[in-house]
Amino acid sequence: MDNYLNSFREMIFLRGLTDHTLKNYCTYIRAYLDYLSTCLHKLPEDVSWPELRDYIKWLQNSRNLSDRTINCAISQLRFFTLYVLHKPWDDTQLPMRRFDEYLPFVPSKQEVSILIDSMPDLKQKAMVALMYSSGLRIGEVCHLRYEDIQRQNMRIHIRHGKNRSDRYAILSKRALDILTAYWFAFGKPVGWPFPKQHDSSKPIDTFYLSRHIHEAERSLGWEQRITCHSLRHAFGTHLYEDGVDLLTIKALLGHKSINSTTIYVHLASNGTSDAVSPFDLMGGGHAQ
Repeated sequence: MDNYLNSFREMIFLRGLTDHTLKNYCTYIRAYLDYLSTCLHKLPEDVSWPELRDYIKWLQNSRNLSDRTINCAISQLRFFTLYVLHKPWDDTQLPMRRFDEYLPFVPSKQEVSILIDSMPDLKQKAMVALMYSSGLRIGEVCHLRYEDIQRQNMRIHIRHGKNRSDRYAILSKRALDILTAYWFAFGKPVGWPFPKQHDSSKPIDTFYLSRHIHEAERSLGWEQRITCHSLRHAFGTHLYEDGVDLLTIKALLGHKSINSTTIYVHLASNGTSDAVSPFDLMGGGHAQ
Protein backbone atom coordinates (compact mmCIF):
# COMPACT_ATOMS: atom_id res chain seq x y z
CA MET A 1 0.00 0.00 0.00
CA ASP A 2 2.99 2.30 0.38
CA ASN A 3 3.16 2.72 -3.40
CA TYR A 4 -0.39 4.08 -3.47
CA LEU A 5 0.35 6.54 -0.68
CA ASN A 6 3.53 7.69 -2.42
CA SER A 7 1.64 8.17 -5.69
CA PHE A 8 -0.99 10.12 -3.78
CA ARG A 9 1.65 12.43 -2.30
CA GLU A 10 3.23 12.91 -5.73
CA MET A 11 -0.08 13.91 -7.33
CA ILE A 12 -0.76 16.42 -4.56
CA PHE A 13 2.71 17.87 -5.17
CA LEU A 14 2.10 18.04 -8.93
CA ARG A 15 -1.21 19.81 -8.35
CA GLY A 16 0.73 22.46 -6.44
CA LEU A 17 -1.25 21.95 -3.24
CA THR A 18 0.25 23.15 0.04
CA ASP A 19 2.10 21.09 2.65
CA HIS A 20 -0.85 21.66 4.99
CA THR A 21 -3.21 20.17 2.39
CA LEU A 22 -0.83 17.25 1.90
CA LYS A 23 -0.85 16.50 5.61
CA ASN A 24 -4.65 16.73 5.85
CA TYR A 25 -5.30 14.66 2.74
CA CYS A 26 -2.95 11.89 3.78
CA THR A 27 -4.68 11.45 7.14
CA TYR A 28 -7.72 9.56 5.90
CA ILE A 29 -6.16 8.06 2.78
CA ARG A 30 -3.68 6.31 5.06
CA ALA A 31 -6.62 5.11 7.18
CA TYR A 32 -8.39 3.94 4.02
CA LEU A 33 -5.39 1.96 2.80
CA ASP A 34 -5.01 0.38 6.26
CA TYR A 35 -8.71 -0.56 6.16
CA LEU A 36 -8.26 -2.25 2.78
CA SER A 37 -5.28 -4.23 4.06
CA THR A 38 -6.71 -5.35 7.40
CA CYS A 39 -10.45 -5.61 6.71
CA LEU A 40 -11.17 -6.05 3.00
CA HIS A 41 -7.87 -7.56 1.87
CA LYS A 42 -8.27 -5.83 -1.47
CA LEU A 43 -6.34 -3.46 -3.67
CA PRO A 44 -7.88 0.02 -4.10
CA GLU A 45 -8.73 -0.50 -7.78
CA ASP A 46 -10.80 -3.58 -6.89
CA VAL A 47 -13.03 -1.87 -4.33
CA SER A 48 -16.70 -1.56 -5.26
CA TRP A 49 -18.99 1.38 -4.51
CA PRO A 50 -20.90 -0.54 -1.80
CA GLU A 51 -17.59 -1.37 -0.13
CA LEU A 52 -16.53 2.27 -0.36
CA ARG A 53 -19.80 3.29 1.29
CA ASP A 54 -19.23 0.68 4.00
CA TYR A 55 -15.81 2.18 4.66
CA ILE A 56 -17.30 5.64 5.16
CA LYS A 57 -19.87 4.21 7.59
CA TRP A 58 -17.10 2.37 9.45
CA LEU A 59 -14.96 5.50 9.56
CA GLN A 60 -17.72 7.63 11.04
CA ASN A 61 -18.81 5.02 13.58
CA SER A 62 -15.34 3.97 14.71
CA ARG A 63 -13.99 7.50 15.08
CA ASN A 64 -17.20 9.36 15.90
CA LEU A 65 -16.53 11.94 13.18
CA SER A 66 -18.74 14.87 12.27
CA ASP A 67 -20.48 15.07 8.91
CA ARG A 68 -18.17 17.95 7.96
CA THR A 69 -15.10 15.78 8.63
CA ILE A 70 -16.64 12.88 6.72
CA ASN A 71 -17.01 15.22 3.73
CA CYS A 72 -13.27 15.89 3.94
CA ALA A 73 -12.60 12.16 3.87
CA ILE A 74 -14.88 11.75 0.84
CA SER A 75 -13.05 14.58 -0.93
CA GLN A 76 -9.76 12.82 -0.30
CA LEU A 77 -11.15 9.55 -1.69
CA ARG A 78 -12.35 11.41 -4.76
CA PHE A 79 -8.89 12.89 -5.34
CA PHE A 80 -7.31 9.47 -4.81
CA THR A 81 -9.69 7.79 -7.27
CA LEU A 82 -9.25 10.42 -9.99
CA TYR A 83 -5.54 11.15 -9.76
CA VAL A 84 -4.00 7.92 -8.45
CA LEU A 85 -6.30 5.18 -9.72
CA HIS A 86 -7.27 7.20 -12.83
CA LYS A 87 -10.83 5.99 -12.51
CA PRO A 88 -14.02 8.08 -12.83
CA TRP A 89 -15.77 9.33 -9.71
CA ASP A 90 -19.56 9.21 -9.39
CA ASP A 91 -21.04 11.70 -6.89
CA THR A 92 -24.33 9.79 -6.93
CA GLN A 93 -22.59 6.70 -5.50
CA LEU A 94 -21.01 8.51 -2.55
CA PRO A 95 -22.65 11.91 -2.02
CA MET A 96 -21.44 14.61 0.32
CA ARG A 97 -23.18 14.86 3.68
CA ARG A 98 -25.42 17.72 4.66
CA PHE A 99 -24.45 19.23 8.00
CA ASP A 100 -25.75 21.79 10.46
CA GLU A 101 -24.02 25.14 10.58
CA TYR A 102 -23.69 27.04 13.83
CA LEU A 103 -22.72 30.61 14.54
CA PRO A 104 -19.26 30.71 16.15
CA PHE A 105 -18.62 32.23 19.56
CA VAL A 106 -17.27 35.77 19.31
CA PRO A 107 -15.78 37.50 22.36
CA SER A 108 -16.77 41.11 22.98
CA LYS A 109 -14.33 44.00 22.65
CA GLN A 110 -14.04 44.14 26.42
CA GLU A 111 -13.36 40.41 26.67
CA VAL A 112 -10.64 40.62 24.00
CA SER A 113 -9.03 43.53 25.81
CA ILE A 114 -9.11 41.69 29.15
CA LEU A 115 -7.70 38.53 27.55
CA ILE A 116 -4.76 40.33 25.95
CA ASP A 117 -4.00 42.32 29.12
CA SER A 118 -4.08 39.13 31.22
CA MET A 119 -1.40 37.30 29.23
CA PRO A 120 1.86 37.59 31.22
CA ASP A 121 4.14 36.39 28.40
CA LEU A 122 4.99 39.07 25.82
CA LYS A 123 5.36 36.54 23.02
CA GLN A 124 1.87 35.16 23.51
CA LYS A 125 0.47 38.64 24.06
CA ALA A 126 2.02 39.91 20.81
CA MET A 127 0.66 36.95 18.83
CA VAL A 128 -2.87 37.36 20.22
CA ALA A 129 -2.77 41.13 19.71
CA LEU A 130 -1.71 40.72 16.07
CA MET A 131 -4.29 38.03 15.42
CA TYR A 132 -7.15 40.14 16.74
CA SER A 133 -6.07 43.59 15.60
CA SER A 134 -5.31 42.50 12.02
CA GLY A 135 -7.80 39.65 11.63
CA LEU A 136 -5.06 37.13 10.88
CA ARG A 137 -5.33 33.36 10.77
CA ILE A 138 -3.07 31.54 13.22
CA GLY A 139 -0.98 30.20 10.33
CA GLU A 140 -0.52 33.73 9.01
CA VAL A 141 0.72 34.94 12.39
CA CYS A 142 3.15 32.03 12.72
CA HIS A 143 4.56 32.51 9.21
CA LEU A 144 5.01 36.27 9.36
CA ARG A 145 8.41 37.64 8.38
CA TYR A 146 9.76 40.86 9.83
CA GLU A 147 9.96 42.38 6.37
CA ASP A 148 6.19 41.84 6.06
CA ILE A 149 5.51 44.29 8.88
CA GLN A 150 5.47 47.71 7.21
CA ARG A 151 5.68 50.25 10.00
CA GLN A 152 5.78 53.25 7.67
CA ASN A 153 2.49 52.34 5.98
CA MET A 154 1.03 50.70 9.10
CA ARG A 155 0.09 47.53 7.28
CA ILE A 156 1.11 43.88 7.16
CA HIS A 157 1.86 42.03 3.94
CA ILE A 158 0.26 38.59 4.13
CA ARG A 159 1.99 36.27 1.69
CA HIS A 160 0.23 33.25 0.22
CA GLY A 161 -2.79 33.17 2.48
CA LYS A 162 -5.33 30.38 2.63
CA ASN A 163 -6.64 31.19 -0.84
CA ARG A 164 -3.09 31.31 -2.28
CA SER A 165 -3.29 35.07 -2.70
CA ASP A 166 -1.44 37.98 -1.10
CA ARG A 167 -3.19 40.80 0.72
CA TYR A 168 -2.49 43.71 3.06
CA ALA A 169 -3.85 43.68 6.61
CA ILE A 170 -4.18 46.51 9.10
CA LEU A 171 -1.22 47.10 11.44
CA SER A 172 -2.60 48.39 14.72
CA LYS A 173 -0.58 51.02 16.60
CA ARG A 174 -1.33 49.31 19.94
CA ALA A 175 -0.38 45.89 18.56
CA LEU A 176 2.83 47.34 17.11
CA ASP A 177 3.75 48.72 20.53
CA ILE A 178 3.30 45.26 22.07
CA LEU A 179 5.24 43.65 19.20
CA THR A 180 8.09 46.14 19.65
CA ALA A 181 8.27 45.48 23.40
CA TYR A 182 8.34 41.73 22.67
CA TRP A 183 11.09 42.19 20.05
CA PHE A 184 13.39 43.95 22.53
CA ALA A 185 12.57 41.56 25.39
CA PHE A 186 13.24 38.42 23.33
CA GLY A 187 16.63 39.33 21.90
CA LYS A 188 15.55 41.11 18.70
CA PRO A 189 14.76 37.99 16.63
CA VAL A 190 15.26 38.34 12.88
CA GLY A 191 13.56 36.52 10.03
CA TRP A 192 10.61 34.92 11.81
CA PRO A 193 9.19 37.26 14.49
CA PHE A 194 7.87 34.15 16.23
CA PRO A 195 10.44 31.39 15.68
CA LYS A 196 10.11 27.80 16.80
CA GLN A 197 11.18 27.46 20.43
CA HIS A 198 14.13 25.11 19.82
CA ASP A 199 14.91 25.97 16.20
CA SER A 200 14.94 29.66 15.30
CA SER A 201 15.32 28.81 11.60
CA LYS A 202 11.69 27.64 11.52
CA PRO A 203 8.41 29.40 12.35
CA ILE A 204 6.58 28.53 15.53
CA ASP A 205 4.03 25.71 15.40
CA THR A 206 0.41 26.72 14.89
CA PHE A 207 -0.75 24.73 17.95
CA TYR A 208 1.56 26.68 20.29
CA LEU A 209 -0.86 29.51 21.09
CA SER A 210 -4.11 27.61 21.70
CA ARG A 211 -3.10 26.15 25.06
CA HIS A 212 -1.91 29.54 26.30
CA ILE A 213 -5.22 31.16 25.36
CA HIS A 214 -7.04 28.47 27.36
CA GLU A 215 -4.64 28.98 30.29
CA ALA A 216 -5.48 32.69 30.23
CA GLU A 217 -9.21 31.88 30.21
CA ARG A 218 -8.79 29.57 33.21
CA SER A 219 -6.84 32.22 35.11
CA LEU A 220 -9.71 34.65 34.48
CA GLY A 221 -12.32 32.10 35.57
CA TRP A 222 -13.84 31.98 32.09
CA GLU A 223 -15.16 29.03 30.15
CA GLN A 224 -12.75 27.74 27.50
CA ARG A 225 -14.60 29.20 24.53
CA ILE A 226 -12.02 31.36 22.76
CA THR A 227 -9.96 29.85 19.96
CA CYS A 228 -7.43 31.44 17.65
CA HIS A 229 -10.12 31.70 14.99
CA SER A 230 -12.51 33.34 17.50
CA LEU A 231 -10.16 36.32 17.50
CA ARG A 232 -10.30 36.55 13.69
CA HIS A 233 -14.11 36.39 13.85
CA ALA A 234 -14.04 39.07 16.55
CA PHE A 235 -12.01 41.35 14.24
CA GLY A 236 -14.59 41.03 11.43
CA THR A 237 -17.55 41.35 13.79
CA HIS A 238 -16.23 44.40 15.59
CA LEU A 239 -15.35 46.11 12.31
CA TYR A 240 -18.93 45.62 11.12
CA GLU A 241 -20.26 46.95 14.42
CA ASP A 242 -18.08 50.03 13.91
CA GLY A 243 -19.65 50.70 10.51
CA VAL A 244 -17.05 49.22 8.14
CA ASP A 245 -18.66 47.87 4.96
CA LEU A 246 -18.59 44.18 4.10
CA LEU A 247 -16.45 44.55 0.96
CA THR A 248 -13.69 46.23 2.99
CA ILE A 249 -13.92 43.52 5.67
CA LYS A 250 -13.77 40.87 2.92
CA ALA A 251 -10.55 42.40 1.54
CA LEU A 252 -8.94 42.75 4.97
CA LEU A 253 -9.73 39.14 5.92
CA GLY A 254 -8.75 37.74 2.54
CA HIS A 255 -12.06 35.97 1.95
CA LYS A 256 -12.46 34.48 -1.50
CA SER A 257 -16.22 35.02 -1.51
CA ILE A 258 -18.42 37.71 0.04
CA ASN A 259 -20.59 34.83 1.30
CA SER A 260 -17.91 34.09 3.90
CA THR A 261 -18.04 37.70 5.09
CA THR A 262 -21.81 38.02 5.50
CA ILE A 263 -21.66 35.92 8.67
CA TYR A 264 -20.63 39.10 10.51
CA VAL A 265 -24.06 40.58 9.84
CA HIS A 266 -25.45 37.82 12.07
CA LEU A 267 -22.67 38.01 14.65
CA ALA A 268 -22.64 41.81 15.09
CA SER A 269 -24.71 43.25 17.93
CA ASN A 270 -26.11 45.87 15.54
CA GLY A 271 -26.58 43.47 12.63
CA THR A 272 -29.97 41.81 12.32
CA SER A 273 -31.09 43.11 15.74
CA ASP A 274 -31.56 46.63 14.35
CA ALA A 275 -34.19 45.43 11.90
CA VAL A 276 -37.83 46.21 12.78
CA SER A 277 -40.55 43.76 11.86
CA PRO A 278 -42.85 45.12 9.14
CA PHE A 279 -45.77 44.02 11.31
CA ASP A 280 -44.70 46.55 13.95
CA LEU A 281 -44.59 49.28 11.31
CA MET A 282 -48.19 48.68 10.22
CA GLY A 283 -50.99 50.90 11.37
CA GLY A 284 -54.20 49.65 12.88
CA GLY A 285 -55.48 48.65 16.23
CA HIS A 286 -54.16 46.08 18.64
CA ALA A 287 -55.90 43.10 20.17
CA GLN A 288 -57.68 43.90 23.38
